[in-house]
Amino acid sequence: MAFAIKAEISDLRPKTFAFAAQKTMYGGKHVAEGDTVFVFASENEGGHGLIARGVVMSAEAIARKRGIIRQTPRVSVTIRRTALAKRSLGRSELKHFTDWNDGQPGTELNFKFYRQATNKIAGISDEAAAFLDEFF
Repeated sequence: MAFAIKAEISDLRPKTFAFAAQKTMYGGKHVAEGDTVFVFASENEGGHGLIARGVVMSAEAIARKRGIIRQTPRVSVTIRRTALAKRSLGRSELKHFTDWNDGQPGTELNFKFYRQATNKIAGISDEAAAFLDEFF
């Protein structure tokens, strides 16, 4: 399975990315060593969307806090960059994909990353991963 992460990223060209205690949604809690991850620099923190593709070098689930019933699972990941995006893909390019039932990979990405503005790690379909591969 492939994954995508949208997070605050200040350095857009490092060889490795380290993300601590990131929220997970849409199966993101299953991210594991060796998985492919597409990295989005969050527009909420001044980023511009898709910037890199990489491979998970380590993934560690964060223990839930005691006494809190509803908690979003969190995971810390380290990602080795394997490619930099050659074309732009972010909120502005995905905003017209709004028919949530059309089955298009762009719609899946818009739904998972931009319907809710929170940063997160999410599982994505093979079709969405193939779509994202076109940007490298």
